[in-house]
Order: sequence, then C-alpha cells, then structure tokens
Amino acid sequence: MTEEAGEERNTRVLRYVERFAQVLEESGVPRMPARVFAYVLAEDSDRYTAGDLAAGLQVSPAAISGAVRYLVQVGLVTKEREPGMRSDLYRIDDRDVWSRIFLQRSDLLGHYEKAAAEGVETLGPDTPGGRRMRESQEFFAFLRAELEATMTRWREYRSQLDLDR
Repeated sequence: MTEEAGEERNTRVLRYVERFAQVLEESGVPRMPARVFAYVLAEDSDRYTAGDLAAGLQVSPAAISGAVRYLVQVGLVTKEREPGMRSDLYRIDDRDVWSRIFLQRSDLLGHYEKAAAEGVETLGPDTPGGRRMRESQEFFAFLRAELEATMTRWREYRSQLDLDR
C-alpha cells in the first residue's frame, strides 16, 4: 500500500471511529472511552500501547490514560504486560465481543433484581411502592432470562456464520 493510500485509509478509519463512538456515547459510554473502544474495534491491530492509541486517535496520551482505565474497569479491554516491555498493552478479545458485553449486563440485571426484591421486603408487598418494586423485580428477572436465552440462540446462529477466519 502506498503512503498516500495508507493515509486515505487511516482517514476513513478515523471518520468511522468518530461516527461509531458517537453512537456509543449516545448510549451512555463516556466520550473518550467510546472513541478508544471504537478505534480498537475498527483498527486492524489486536494490541496497543497507550502511545499507539494516542497516535492513532490523534489525541494526547493523558486523554488515553483515563479512557483505558475506564475500559479495563468495565471489561471492554484487557491490560497486559510483555516481558521486557515498559508499556502496558491493551487489547480487545474480538471473538464474539458483543455477546460477552451483553452477558456482563446480565450480572447487572441480577443486581437490579436483587435490589428490587429488597425493596419489596422493606416496603411491604401490599404498598404502592412495594408493588412497583415487585414489578421491577419481575421485569429484571424476565429480562435476564430472555437475555441468556437470546445469547444461546446467538451462539447457535453465529456458529453457522463464517466469522472466525
């Protein structure tokens, strides 16, 4: 690939990263972590130093620091060290990334369900607040079961696709 073609591709990748990051941001992911996550999804490498991410996104290394900390904390990227390297490496396990992300939400739904059940017990099942908490509890239980069933169907569907080349 010529240098000019490489620059054109990088520009296309960065434009796409910004568009996808905006979608992530609109769904609640903070701006810089959304940009970093979109970049590691769209860019071809599978491991990055903070310097690689800063250079690729054309931002300061300080902006990357908080973003990767957030992404590691929520489980969207992992942090590794190679023997002899002074820099941390950040990577995304890109095999079926979205089902793993959504299954993490199942744990969150379980926490919501438990908190709502505590509300039913605390408020009493015959009070207006207790009834609302009971409905919330049942909603989260239903949603969690449906999510797990959907992920099972997704894995079956995914196995028919040619995605692991």
